[in-house]
Amino acid sequence: MTGAVLLALLPIVVLIVLGMALRHRGFLAESFWPQAERLGYYVLLPCLFFYGLATVQIKTIPVGMLSLTLILATLVVAMLVIALRPLMRIDDPAFTSVFQGSVRFNNYVGVTLAAGMFGANGIAMAAVCNAAIVPTVNVLCVLVFARYGAVKLTRCGILKQLTTNPLVVASLSGIAFHLLGLHLPPGLGPAIQTLGAASLPLGLLCVGAALEFHTARQWVGPVASSSAIKFLAMPVMTVALARLTGLQGPALTTALLFQALPTASSAYIMARQLGGDAPLMAGITAMQTVIALIALPMVLIGLSMVIQL
Repeated sequence: MTGAVLLALLPIVVLIVLGMALRHRGFLAESFWPQAERLGYYVLLPCLFFYGLATVQIKTIPVGMLSLTLILATLVVAMLVIALRPLMRIDDPAFTSVFQGSVRFNNYVGVTLAAGMFGANGIAMAAVCNAAIVPTVNVLCVLVFARYGAVKLTRCGILKQLTTNPLVVASLSGIAFHLLGLHLPPGLGPAIQTLGAASLPLGLLCVGAALEFHTARQWVGPVASSSAIKFLAMPVMTVALARLTGLQGPALTTALLFQALPTASSAYIMARQLGGDAPLMAGITAMQTVIALIALPMVLIGLSMVIQL
């Protein structure tokens, strides 16, 4: 189990370090990174979310219980983070980074681990997890950016962000596409899949490029807060709600796995585009990836102990 987690996280660490090296060595022009972030946010990430949700294979998975557990746990933890905002000695843009670090998750690691643990059924369960959490998290993050981001939005502005945000639109479109029983035309499907796959390495390179370790002292509080919520509060809430919904077995393990994943590179790109604290978001993303090397195995071991009680 620990070996599978390490193998899934290692490529992420390598790409973040590579991005940092490319930026600080001046291998690419400074103007490249903002354009890469824009490409990822408006084109590549939407393709990733749309394709994954539009092509999900459900089969015999307890979709209802799994989705309900994930959505409720995410909503409860999101409200907890907002309730704790007055206790955090950080400004509003920094809070958006803590919030994203608390609720966002790395799809790539989740799918890789689920597939390694449960094979084809694991991939299907991972797709259901994405279908449940991706739209929920993106809507929550847009609302938090509207309230705490550097650019304050009116009610009309919030509505516009929700209806035009590329990640929200792509997620909901993918779910609708699947529910209607539609199929991507030959040639178009692989193209969208390839574009979506490109978002993962590019996003992680951008995260590494944004890292500034001379400000690392400022990360301690936000990283600790977001990581405690991500790796402790979120798994505990997920297990508690799973007992109420009756979710168990491999579906419960997959749900817990996704809720304890480190935050994704899309969090950094969203912070850059919507007025958050992008450098802090990059720091949280990088540090949580490292922390996950220990936290993820511990969470899964904890689940096995709870099941035996």
